[in-house]
Amino acid sequence: MKTTTLRNRVPHLVMVVLMFLGMMTAASTQAQAAAAQQVAAAGATICSNAPIPTGWVITWSYSSSSCPGTGVAYNIADTSGQTAMGGVCSMSPIPAGWVITWSYSSNTCAGTGVAYNINNTANQTSMGGVCSMSPIPAGWVITWSYSTNSCAGTGVAYTINNTANQTSMGGVCSMSPIPAGWVVTWSYSTNSCAGTGVAYSIYKLTNQTTAEVCSFSPIPAGWVITDTHSSGSCYGSGRAYYIRKA
Repeated sequence: MKTTTLRNRVPHLVMVVLMFLGMMTAASTQAQAAAAQQVAAAGATICSNAPIPTGWVITWSYSSSSCPGTGVAYNIADTSGQTAMGGVCSMSPIPAGWVITWSYSSNTCAGTGVAYNINNTANQTSMGGVCSMSPIPAGWVITWSYSTNSCAGTGVAYTINNTANQTSMGGVCSMSPIPAGWVVTWSYSTNSCAGTGVAYSIYKLTNQTTAEVCSFSPIPAGWVITDTHSSGSCYGSGRAYYIRKA
C-alpha cells in the first residue's frame, strides 16, 4: 500500500516542481524585461556605425575596442517625453521638431569636440536663440538673425516663428525656408536679418486662383506663371510674376 501511494504521488510531485520552475522562469523573464526597460529609459550604448533609432540622440562619443571597424562607441538617449536636452553631440541626428539652442566645446564628443543643447518646439509659436546650424522645423520661418557667442561654429542665432494658423507673415528673413503653399509677395532691405540683409513678406495661398509673387518665390504645386514684369516690391530681382492655379 505504501509503495502504491508513493507511486501515485510521484506525478503530482513532478507537476508541482514543474509549475514552480515555470513560475520562477516567468518571474525571471519579467525581471529581465523590467531591467531592459530601465536601461532603455536611461540610455543605451551602440557602435558608431550602427543605426540610431528615430527620436534618439548621441550624448557621448568615445574610443572603444568593442566596436571593430570604427573603434568608436556612442551613448544614446531617447527624447520621447522630453522638452529639452543638453550634451547632445554635434554628429547626432536632431529629431523632427527639435532645434539647437546652444553649441559649445565638449570633451565628451570625440570626433567633433562640440555638443549642443536642444529644445522641442512642440506647443510653441515662437522660439529665440536657435543656432543657425539648426534644422528649422516644417512650417516654421526665420524672423530674426543676429550675432551671438552661444552658437560656436557659426556665431549666428535665429528667432523662429510657427506659421500654423497664419495666412500672412512679414519680416521673414530671406535665408528662411518657405513653407509649402506659401509665396513671397514683397522683398526689402533690413538690418534684422544678419547674413543677407533682406526680408520677405509671405502669403499662404488658400482659396485664391491668381496671385502676384516675386520672381524668386517658390511656385506652389498646381500653379503656373502667366506673366513676368518689373516690380519695385521685389528687392533683389526687381521682377514679379503673375501666377494662376492650373
